[in-house]
Amino acid sequence: MNARILPYVLILPVTIFLCVFFLYPFVLVAQQAFGTGSGFSLENFREVVSYWKFPISLKNTLLLAAAVVPIQLALALLMATMVNRMQKGRDLVLYIWTIPLGISDLAAGLIWLAIFEQSGFLNTMMSGLGIVDRPVNLLSYQHPGVVFLAIALAEIWRATAIMLVILVAGIGLIPKEYYEAAEVFGASPWKRFLRITLPMLRPSLQTALVLRVILAFEIFAVVAALGGTLFPVLMGETYAYQFDLLNNGAAAAMALIILAISIAFTLVILRILRVPKGATI
Repeated sequence: MNARILPYVLILPVTIFLCVFFLYPFVLVAQQAFGTGSGFSLENFREVVSYWKFPISLKNTLLLAAAVVPIQLALALLMATMVNRMQKGRDLVLYIWTIPLGISDLAAGLIWLAIFEQSGFLNTMMSGLGIVDRPVNLLSYQHPGVVFLAIALAEIWRATAIMLVILVAGIGLIPKEYYEAAEVFGASPWKRFLRITLPMLRPSLQTALVLRVILAFEIFAVVAALGGTLFPVLMGETYAYQFDLLNNGAAAAMALIILAISIAFTLVILRILRVPKGATI
């Protein structure tokens, strides 16, 4: 086969897959969001934005992302550094830490529901220690802070491993000679981390943060299991429009709003963590 044609042949299956399962559905969603009986219209967006739950769900989604993602980044960096320094048992520790990756969002929510619900582990422990006289319904409208904390903890536990795997791979690509040279010149471990690890990890940090922020805006199952309607988020409202209210146009508009927010934050992350052109490890 002609060497000039071969690359196009190799990427053809992927191109077809993306067009059929991503591009075509996106066009359909855009048609539903902008289209009405009278043609092109922004009525669906006006309906969604004017609904009283929209600012609340937007605030909750942004607040949850702002609380969860930085903690996950710090934990992933710490865990990746620890794994990279280990001489023995590295694979076992990495395997244990990445177990939550194999658990679905809903299953993770149900696991933490078993901890926070009225007959759950936390109430049992507090009753046993004499902190409370009777079980407390922690996941109720009377305790919005506890609902938020439960959702945040479940997300941190479930999704930190996504960033961990990416950062472990990135640290593994950094040449050991850099650390050895810095150690010879008397650089402390903290200084080596700041001057070598973080700058060299910039491409991996880009990937990890972009992926995690996008997933943070799509959070749904964990919130549904732990917060239900007490903690509305954008993805939950999209589900309600589509399956409860049977309003396809409004659901499509919500989906595009989530997409626009994700793209905006992705561009910000890429701008902040931009890698100089031609830079290599």
